[in-house]
Amino acid sequence: MMPIKAIAVVGPTAGGKSALALELARRLGGEILSCDSMQVYRGMDIGTAKPTEEEREKCPHHLIDIASPHEPFSAADWAERAMQVLRDVNGRGRLAVFCGGTGLYLDAVRTLRHGGEAPPADPALRERLNREAETEEGREALWQQLLEIDPDAAAATHKNNTRRVVRALEVYRLTGKTKTELDRAASKSNPDLDLLVIGLCYEDRDLLRARINARVGYMLQAGLADEVRRLSASGVFDTNATAAAAIGYKELLPYLAGECSLDEATERLATATAQYAKRQMTYFRRMQDVHWLTAHEGARTLSASELADRAMPLVFKFLTDQQTI
Repeated sequence: MMPIKAIAVVGPTAGGKSALALELARRLGGEILSCDSMQVYRGMDIGTAKPTEEEREKCPHHLIDIASPHEPFSAADWAERAMQVLRDVNGRGRLAVFCGGTGLYLDAVRTLRHGGEAPPADPALRERLNREAETEEGREALWQQLLEIDPDAAAATHKNNTRRVVRALEVYRLTGKTKTELDRAASKSNPDLDLLVIGLCYEDRDLLRARINARVGYMLQAGLADEVRRLSASGVFDTNATAAAAIGYKELLPYLAGECSLDEATERLATATAQYAKRQMTYFRRMQDVHWLTAHEGARTLSASELADRAMPLVFKFLTDQQTI
């Protein structure tokens, strides 16, 4: 059986991925599959930049609001659901367009993982690492250790996501191999998926930072603080470490607790988002077979229509070629 052809649009947060994916889906009769680790959670809407109702009316969107924020949801969980949706979309004669900034999720659906390679947890080692991470300085130090030994894992992991940082360090200390090495050795290409990956990039970092600042301002105007307050009151950040480490939420908690001003929280959020965009690009640039499009000409950001015009020759070649490009 021939693999299912699909497209993925990747790149930094606030970089224009959603607009390009929507334009490509419109032109090609496609449906969008969200590739975002936070958009899976119900109720986490503004801070995750979920598509608007208007955008959803223009094109079907999938893999959004599929999990409770009170429960963890892994890349493997997402990949399994993604393949189910992919088969359904393809079965209806439509083209799946993956869109999102979570490279780990995209890698999960591009490969098939096999269990047994990573070592089981070492309770004593894990407890020791968790103790080291009890302070903000400790979390930073552990993440820096991970950055030195496994840059790919560090790029995909926020420093406040203690569980994942500790696990990656634990794997290395128990085996002498990085988690990235073990993951690659324990995977093979997904034979059911043939994916064209289009990446958006910004040579002008100031231009991307301006877009990030604008998005942060929009989110705050749209009621992000109230969303964080509601989620906090429901206990989400106490029960889900992934949600607690999500950018857009943890930066506002000190403001809601009266520990800093809104201006300070806003600056922290913009800075954290810019740092996340840098980590995203580090991760995506290590991916193989990404076709990069510069998202601007000088100081002017290209429109979704202009970017789609530049992407379409790649797309047509991919869709008509019997071999993977």
